[in-house]
Amino acid sequence: MIRVVVADDQALVRGGFRVLVDSAPDLEVVGEASDGAQAVDLALAERPDVVLMDIRMPVMDGLEATRRILAAGIEPAVRVLVLTTFDLDEYVFAALKAGASGFLLKDTPPTALLAGIRTVAAGDALLSPSITRHLIEEYVRHPQTPPTPPAQLESLTEREVEVLTLVAKGWSNAEIAERLYVTPATAKTHLSRLLLKLDARDRAQLIVLAYETGLVAPSGS
Repeated sequence: MIRVVVADDQALVRGGFRVLVDSAPDLEVVGEASDGAQAVDLALAERPDVVLMDIRMPVMDGLEATRRILAAGIEPAVRVLVLTTFDLDEYVFAALKAGASGFLLKDTPPTALLAGIRTVAAGDALLSPSITRHLIEEYVRHPQTPPTPPAQLESLTEREVEVLTLVAKGWSNAEIAERLYVTPATAKTHLSRLLLKLDARDRAQLIVLAYETGLVAPSGS
């Protein structure tokens, strides 16, 4: 059973998500939070698999709540799935930097939302190529400090760098496998090694790292 916490400052929205999530036989809502501080407290107390996190909330916003939840080192790891109103939300890139595993629009079809929760709970990032493109645009609009490749990149093989570059462009394992003429299982193995070597939680962190270190140039998107 996948355990979920819903964090949103609108009671009607929270209630709607609860009904939807609880309607799935493999999902259950174990708590509701009306602000970021409550979300942090619930995450620490309930240790859910996934937190559906709104960004704009009183007391503490979703960004800070995400940082605190992930910094707490809860085991097993809590995944944060950000819910936003606009696909170009100015806070989306910041949410992924804070450690969120992906994001969905609030008008996402119910079946897609449930599938997204399962995807994130399984340890995968919820980032489509179109979403990745938006993130890159956001990165370009808010230039970061000059990139300094971390020492970890030096430990990557040529093939791993190639895989990381494709991941940063939003490619799926199947697409990467086809591009590199390897099996999907081999592509998945390369991804697992990247996560381990770069101490990254999931695909989302790999994408952020690839752009922040300058491995992939935003103009190349």
